[in-house]
Amino acid sequence: MTQKLLQRPVSEIVELLRARELSAVELMTATMSRIHETQTTLNAFVSLRESEALLDDARVADERIASGESRPLEGIPLGVKDLEDVAGMVTSYGSVPFKANVAERDSIQVERLRAAGAIVIGKTNAPEFGYTAITKNLLFGATRNPWDLDRTPGGSSGGSSSAIAGGVVSLATASDGGGSVRIPASVTGCFGLKVSYGRIARGPYDHWIMDDTSVDGPLTRCVADAALHLDAVVGAHPLDANSLPHPGFSYREILDDLPCDLRIALSPDLGYAVVQSDVAAAVEDAARVFEDLGHRLEVLKGGPPEPGADWGMGGAWELLARLQPLLPEHEPDFGRSFIRSIKAAAIMDADRWGRIRRRRAELGQWCADLFGRYDLLLTPTVPYDPPPARGPFLDELEGRPQPLANYGSFTMPFNLSWHPAATVRAGFSRAGLPVGLQIVAPRHRDDLVLQAARAFERATDCWSEWPSV
Repeated sequence: MTQKLLQRPVSEIVELLRARELSAVELMTATMSRIHETQTTLNAFVSLRESEALLDDARVADERIASGESRPLEGIPLGVKDLEDVAGMVTSYGSVPFKANVAERDSIQVERLRAAGAIVIGKTNAPEFGYTAITKNLLFGATRNPWDLDRTPGGSSGGSSSAIAGGVVSLATASDGGGSVRIPASVTGCFGLKVSYGRIARGPYDHWIMDDTSVDGPLTRCVADAALHLDAVVGAHPLDANSLPHPGFSYREILDDLPCDLRIALSPDLGYAVVQSDVAAAVEDAARVFEDLGHRLEVLKGGPPEPGADWGMGGAWELLARLQPLLPEHEPDFGRSFIRSIKAAAIMDADRWGRIRRRRAELGQWCADLFGRYDLLLTPTVPYDPPPARGPFLDELEGRPQPLANYGSFTMPFNLSWHPAATVRAGFSRAGLPVGLQIVAPRHRDDLVLQAARAFERATDCWSEWPSV
């Protein structure tokens, strides 16, 4: 019963609480029980707040509901990715040198979710500094996929995706710098939205972010839950110079307003990706749903510059600058592959920087041309079934060489270009694992991505099945 309750969409649980068919204390008790029940199997959470503090917060939520003063997320337990700050809790970044790094204040996103009534219950696992699509680290070990415990739930928001898909919590934060919302959402069968850059204010940080690819965003059980999350957190903030103004409408209220007769491009490989054959077939079948809904679908050939090496170098260069002061003393404490990748960025020079920036401009031009002709772009979200829980990634797929960066082949470009992109469950692979369809829209059209995802959801009932853990 607990798992079935916690696998319900947030929007349904909110209605149960408001109707007083469920109390916030009952919900919190069930959630704490479920976290402990799944800890040895999923390992989704890495730390929790004190039980009595959580129950006190739940009692306050029940009092607000009883007095008619409930907020949009009143009483909903919230998991927070361990790359994001919660006042008084450790933000470890999954890294041994930061195991005692207690945050002084909430992140902007957490602050706004709390203001909407959500109750932070604890922190969810992530790879070290979010640097890979496999969620494991030296501090907390590997997190596992509820659909197949031998496999990863993706990364870097793997703790959140495992918790959502596994019926542990119904609301958790996530972030996406190269696919870290969409990849874990795809491989666990959830909905994930990488918002337009700046849509959700980030920070505060102790350094100015120059690697402008990462965003916070919803990873949820359905599209309406993502809209509910967005409505609570969007809008500019003085501590984030890149944050966008409030859009002036409720995302939840416009979900069912998808325009008619859209021009939609389907790219099976973006011109460079190596894709598992059954994943490709499931994505093509899913794309045809939009034709059935009356839209025009066209298969696209070619694609933008392959972004993997540039994306990796840019992120590593910024992180090296941040961690460099710690290396003389703490280098052995970092994961070996992680710190090796970061230190490789020391070869950065003006020539490399210039080439990276020119290719990013080429990507921007390709996107501008594409969205001058089409309203939406569809692709696979990830190219093959999730790797083992502790890795490695494939180096060959169905007899074809598989570059290491290929797992983010479809997601990375739109972090670099700032376009909103979401993943919906397109079906299942031969192994019985979820397959994701990525939906990309012009910059700042987060509303259009959500509307398209919602139309697909309603046409297919794509989230009717969840794993039993």
